[in-house]
Amino acid sequence: MHQDSPIKRRKSRQIWVGKVPVGGDAPIAVQSMTNTETCDVAATVAQIRALQRAGVDIVRVSVPSMDAAEAFGMIRKEVDVPLIADIHFDYKIALRVATLGVDCLRINPGNIGRDDRVRAVVDAARDNNIPIRIGVNAGSLEKDLQKKYGEPTAESLVESAMRHIDILDKLDFQNFKVSLKASEVFMTVAAYRILAGQIEQPLHLGITEAGALRAGTVKSAIGLGMLLMDGIGDTLRVSLAADPVEEVKVGFDILKSLRLRNKGINLIACPSCSRQEFDVIGTVNALEARLEDILEPLDVAVIGCVVNGPGEAKVAHIGLAGGSPNLLYINGKPARKLSNEELVDELEREIRAKLKKSSGDIM
Repeated sequence: MHQDSPIKRRKSRQIWVGKVPVGGDAPIAVQSMTNTETCDVAATVAQIRALQRAGVDIVRVSVPSMDAAEAFGMIRKEVDVPLIADIHFDYKIALRVATLGVDCLRINPGNIGRDDRVRAVVDAARDNNIPIRIGVNAGSLEKDLQKKYGEPTAESLVESAMRHIDILDKLDFQNFKVSLKASEVFMTVAAYRILAGQIEQPLHLGITEAGALRAGTVKSAIGLGMLLMDGIGDTLRVSLAADPVEEVKVGFDILKSLRLRNKGINLIACPSCSRQEFDVIGTVNALEARLEDILEPLDVAVIGCVVNGPGEAKVAHIGLAGGSPNLLYINGKPARKLSNEELVDELEREIRAKLKKSSGDIM
């Protein structure tokens, strides 16, 4: 059954992105970013709703122009999930979305230009209680830092971040979070470890441009996992060249594996071998597809034989141990025998019935 994580998280100042707390003792929030054309309001709203169905906590939307800012205002009215506006260079866009219900500004103060422009954006954020995310990326380091370090390094990422932080400090603005992203795992991890000891604000984790679904998932799991094990990280985005919904699924799976978030079905399944008494892979794939809509936490074990099956099934909420016959376990106790033909239907039925009963007990 679910246990508390042994990880001791870094203490950070808590900020609010809309209705979602980030930092402090709040759960680590999972983010994603739309990849639709922002001016296509209907397509962007549809994608945000798909992300919400996957359980996303916060969604970022790119706002590269004033037309996109106006579209953002229309999108804001259609969805209730917290929205971050991703803005580069043009401070007027930031000022506009600040009046349209944005929940966070992803904008680097040092890239806006003159001091009066920076002050205008910070004042708008302060007046509307909007946090700012400073987002440093190895691919867009300042030219003088590129020259100083020769190539992106962990130290150069931290130096860039501190420049932006210093600007906000001088304006007495502490309502911000920071990210230090690179596509190289060691550089990213080292940069976050350095910065984590220098500031008290929340940290947004990510391995940027991680790659396609499989490779990007592996790279993100390793990089983010190293930081999360250190207790570093208050919100995260898994950056995949894939459907953004996959980013949310992978993000929750990473947190679930470290017992930092319990959301959705935790499916424990054997890799299968010649001992299996039923098609384990087919059963697991079918269950995953059928149970994607479930966000409540539940441990489900699907093990193909009697070697490990009973042991795993006994410590799950619902378990299946292969055998002659296959045996269904509920709350650690044998419940009944199941034939191969009815496995998926019966497991889904039992899972949904248990969740419905649990919901009724709470109510």
